[in-house]
Order: sequence, then structure tokens, then C-alpha cells
Amino acid sequence: MSSSWDTDAAQRGRDLREQIFGAEGMKSLVEADDFTLPLQDMVTRTCFGEVWSRPGLPLKIRSMLTIAILVGQSRPAQLRNHVKGAIANGVTKEEIREILLHATLYAGLPAGADSWREAAAALREINAY
Repeated sequence: MSSSWDTDAAQRGRDLREQIFGAEGMKSLVEADDFTLPLQDMVTRTCFGEVWSRPGLPLKIRSMLTIAILVGQSRPAQLRNHVKGAIANGVTKEEIREILLHATLYAGLPAGADSWREAAAALREINAY
């Protein structure tokens, strides 16, 4: 592994990533090879170790923002994982529904419809539907 894995941010990122997404969310990190390790390092260290772990916003709010942004970007596969993580961060099913409704209004129906479908599937997978 690269030297960046030895930093505090890398450890915070691993810990937070596992806290939010569990073992399933760690799979891409655990299975990283020489080719994919730089991406997993960036996601873990920068995304979770440096940004998500900042004290300025609670994890619940970060999850809510991420869901809305992913709807706007029309990234339903990423949204599916973040819906599961949002539940772990204290976001309720009802709050997720309201986020989806609000984001669909501004992002558009095609992006929103895909996101609703994936969010419902994610909630079913973790028995939160």
C-alpha cells in the first residue's frame, strides 16, 4: 500500500467508511489491487478521512446532501449505497423520501425516477422500507 495509508486521514477514512457502509461498503477497498488502489486511497483518505470526518456538519446532514447531489448528477448506483449509509447516519425513510421529492423537482424527472427506484431497492435490502 502507498504511504498515504499510514496517515491519520487514511485511518479516519477507513473507520468512518466502515461505520457508515459496513462490511459491504468496505468490499471495494479490501479487494483493491495495484490498479484500483489509487482510487480507493483517494476515496477513503480524502473523501471520508478529510471531508466527511470534518466537524462542521453532522454525518446525517452530509448524507442528506450527498443523496440530493447524487439525484442531481443522475447517479442512482452511487445513490443506492448512500441511502443505506444515510440510514446508518440517522436519516429516516421519511426524510429520504422528502429529499428525493425535492431533488427530483430541481434535477428533473428522469434523474429523479431512477433515484427513487434505487433508493427504494436500497431501503428494502436493509429492511428499512
